[in-house]
Amino acid sequence: MDVEWLRQHCLSLPHTTERVQWGDNLVFKVEGKVFAVAGLEPGSHFLTVKCTPEEFAELVEREGIRQAPYFARTHWIDLESEDTLPPAEVRDLIDRSYQLVVANLPKTKQAALTKKK
Repeated sequence: MDVEWLRQHCLSLPHTTERVQWGDNLVFKVEGKVFAVAGLEPGSHFLTVKCTPEEFAELVEREGIRQAPYFARTHWIDLESEDTLPPAEVRDLIDRSYQLVVANLPKTKQAALTKKK
């Protein structure tokens, strides 16, 4: 699993955009809202995603997962490296983060997303 795999998966989610932002981070957004951040520099974090408060409490107890700097108060986590979790679990975290962000969009934007092709 590498950044290109992660990039392809994020871009497969509907209406996702990507942008290099905050130095060397690849930021994935839906309707302008961040749902995943991939570190492009070796030694930095591998992936930052949003999770539920319950998931947050459980995940930060695991080796290689920490509270995301600047994002922790809103339940974001950092995976320190690409081998912190198996690919299937990383894919699930990305998908849930995307769903959480979409669920927090205004209802009109959510409706527009389902109508866009």
